[in-house]
Amino acid sequence: MDRLGSRCPLPGYLRPSVLICLLILAASFLSYPVLRTLSLQLHSAITGSYVSGTYSIVFVNCPNEQIARDIARAILDKKLAASVNILPKASSLYFWNGEIEEATEILLLIKTKTSKVRMLFSYIRLVHPFEIPEVFSLPMDQGDARYLKWLEEGTGED
Repeated sequence: MDRLGSRCPLPGYLRPSVLICLLILAASFLSYPVLRTLSLQLHSAITGSYVSGTYSIVFVNCPNEQIARDIARAILDKKLAASVNILPKASSLYFWNGEIEEATEILLLIKTKTSKVRMLFSYIRLVHPFEIPEVFSLPMDQGDARYLKWLEEGTGED
């Protein structure tokens, strides 16, 4: 009986080897996004190919052209983006406080690194006059290699 007790763990206790396996498995799941990003960047650097999603386009509606220009210049000054297009007179219809509203707005198309999108969102919320500014991003799937290199240079370091 003494030999059987030494081979079987007490109920409720995990063997050290099982615990180590669980820790390795948890660490693998938690580090996967970082490892994937690093491997894609390494692949991109070696092959010179573009990794989809490295850059994003951020959309922001502004109430008038002056505010749009002020926000665009500030974003560029802070190196949060490499380029901003200002598209005039977008007609917008939307729900606000339970009513359908209609307005003419100015649309900003902001080209930046995906890694800078969160900082860009925070800055826009800080300076934008709307209570809830329309700000969202879409990852770039493909692009001209020379343009993407210029975009990289224009946004500086992270």
